[in-house]
Amino acid sequence: MNSIVPRVRFAPSPTGELHVGNARTAFFNWLYARHYGGKLILRIEDTDQERTKKAFEDNLLEDLKWLSLEWDEGPEKNGAVGPYRQSERLELYDSFLKKLIKDEKVYPCYCTEEELELERTSLLSRKMAPRYMGKCRNLTEADRRKLEAQGRRPTFRFKVQPGLIEFQDLIRGAMKFEGEAIGDFIIVRSNGIPAYNFAVVIDDYFMGISTVIRGEDHLSNTAIQLMLYKAFGFTPPEFAHHSLILGKDRTKLSKRHGSVSVREFREKGILPEALLNYLALLGGSIGEGREMCSLEEIVESFSLSRAGKSGAIFDEDKLTWLNSLYIHNEAPDRLRAKLFPFIRKAGFNVDQLDAEWLEKMVDAVKPNLETLADIGSYMAMLADEQIRIGADAASLLREEEARAVIRALLQLLENDALPAEDSYPQLMTTLGKTAGVKGKKLFMPVRAALTGATHGPELDKIFALLGKKSVMKRLKKALALEESFSASATDPD
Repeated sequence: MNSIVPRVRFAPSPTGELHVGNARTAFFNWLYARHYGGKLILRIEDTDQERTKKAFEDNLLEDLKWLSLEWDEGPEKNGAVGPYRQSERLELYDSFLKKLIKDEKVYPCYCTEEELELERTSLLSRKMAPRYMGKCRNLTEADRRKLEAQGRRPTFRFKVQPGLIEFQDLIRGAMKFEGEAIGDFIIVRSNGIPAYNFAVVIDDYFMGISTVIRGEDHLSNTAIQLMLYKAFGFTPPEFAHHSLILGKDRTKLSKRHGSVSVREFREKGILPEALLNYLALLGGSIGEGREMCSLEEIVESFSLSRAGKSGAIFDEDKLTWLNSLYIHNEAPDRLRAKLFPFIRKAGFNVDQLDAEWLEKMVDAVKPNLETLADIGSYMAMLADEQIRIGADAASLLREEEARAVIRALLQLLENDALPAEDSYPQLMTTLGKTAGVKGKKLFMPVRAALTGATHGPELDKIFALLGKKSVMKRLKKALALEESFSASATDPD
């Protein structure tokens, strides 16, 4: 059932949050469809009844929409080849099980988990690859009735024939697998639920999938699926197996490496366009020597032939750096809208903040933001009267030379109004002459006193945002800093 229009699919299982590795697979399929004018089908593989949760499916759909990876057919969309949840396609799978039983290409297997584990252990002890050795393949009807009388419910296994299974991978080239090394595999579990490879072949065929793009961990599944395509008399699709995302220790990216789900990066304040940009860079599918690319440029440049065969190292620091570039290039009004949820999360009511002040505040801190979530620390720095003084700032403010600068600034402000931004340089020049210091010895004490940090937005903008009353209050607090002050807090920056 191959189609002239390229048809690809993303087929996740809603058993957890969307992993960045799976998001990359979804992105590659989306890019392929958009590059070649094809269709992306979203299929929910929800046959794992114990682990599947509706909440995970809802989050999955939401995360894909957040990434702008809209699908053409699937849940919430119309389509001629649905339903698009495997749990709603069980009758179709059952009809093909009956066909294979009739054709004598499968057989019932009554082996228990304990028996299979013993067989596996035995093979490993003899330095042989684990596989099913066919214990139930030649059972008589009498044997089967006897086992069923004991209460055993069979799985169904496919009869693997000896010989090579070969296919041409669009990324990896010629691939070969030996059938005998695979062993007879389960296609339907004892509870009647189809196994992954069995359901996938039927779904991909009837949904007209022309190209299967997925991770290299599915290579051995492709050999199994090709046997089923042949048994059904189906024409198989093309296959492309991209590299996996690895941690810095070159093992498969997992929770022990840190954040791994799209939702975690959303909550950290990573922009969707930055995450997609970074995922496109992993593996080189858009070419070398590129960094910031628009989604349109990525679609235009995408090619499976350039996709790397080796594992791609996930570097969260590089992602964060790339994210900062997107933030710094974002239009002011769009950036403010994206920051509002994070400002609220930090405990501030956006609706009660002065709109003009908020606009100036975002403009002031924008060059310092690496993630949207960073806005929380700057709100605490500039909008909260109970300023937290970080360890480095506290240490600096205990030095007499720094305290002399603060006293001199306080005296200047008590004698005059807080200057406008354009006269700020004149104030600092006067302060430098009064205190007899310049450079960092002049600016750092002022920054530490006003923000509680040793790094941050430009001082002229800080003066304007705080206003004279708040500036003087903070200067006095800095002078009142006790030696016993706990310097355990870290700088917001």
